[in-house]
Amino acid sequence: MFTYLLALVPILLFFSDPISQLFSSSPPKLRRLPRPQLNEELLALEDATLNYTCPDSSYTVHVFSRAPLVLYIENFLSASERHHILEISEPLYAPSTVTHDAGRSTERAPAVRDSEVAVVPRTVPVRCVEDRARALQGWRAQVWLERLRAQRYRAGGHYAHHFDWSSGRGGWGRVGSFMVWVAGGAGTGDDAGAEGEGNEGGRAAEEGLEGGGTEFPLLRWTGDARWCAFVECEDGENGMGGGEERKGVVFKPVPGNAVYWENFMADGSGRGYEETWHAGLPVTKGVKVGLNIWSWGRIE
Repeated sequence: MFTYLLALVPILLFFSDPISQLFSSSPPKLRRLPRPQLNEELLALEDATLNYTCPDSSYTVHVFSRAPLVLYIENFLSASERHHILEISEPLYAPSTVTHDAGRSTERAPAVRDSEVAVVPRTVPVRCVEDRARALQGWRAQVWLERLRAQRYRAGGHYAHHFDWSSGRGGWGRVGSFMVWVAGGAGTGDDAGAEGEGNEGGRAAEEGLEGGGTEFPLLRWTGDARWCAFVECEDGENGMGGGEERKGVVFKPVPGNAVYWENFMADGSGRGYEETWHAGLPVTKGVKVGLNIWSWGRIE
């Protein structure tokens, strides 16, 4: 009998970890691979040799959700920064594409993504926006900003529901996302077109935008009516009542404002939040210009 018990020891040791995971409520741990080589053409790496001064920025942060972390930021971009981004992006737009095979191939797919994209030159005002995005995230170690991209959506333009985080393979991926609205929302005619007749985004903003909100259909929130200044409310600006939890939200494209969200759970599992499934809803009138600020790096 003792011999049989001894024989069971290595078997129990072999299966102990899988069995413990099966009956454990803890998520499986991420199998982390060495950091991939950084592609400096795609990342907005900091340069300590540059000497520039950024103007003081004043923005207000509202916590929309804690898990996942979703922040709504008022006045993330100043009017002058918006004008500058519109101006320097104008000659650089090209049709947007979608990515396949873990980034190895791309194609035009208007049914999925109908917009134009411009990689924004890294001028001093743009670097100041980059610095602001880093600071809001806490200057996280082994996390880098990707090059900023302006996205222009004409009438009918949209981006179907998708995740930003992809697979997070090996413990590295797009850990955070900003959606910043540059031009196109209601009430922007006072300044959005100030850069002159060549500013197509500004002219569209003066005409007003219809549609084009950013939808998170799986994201839960309180339904408090005070959010109606920033999100679409079913019963008008003051008719939602307070405190009743709701599922699904559409953020209005208010120029200068932004939404930031974390894509991965900070539990060591490498799992992405399903609540970050989102879409750029179709523009029905005017032109919307947005700015994507993505952070790539080590998943916590």
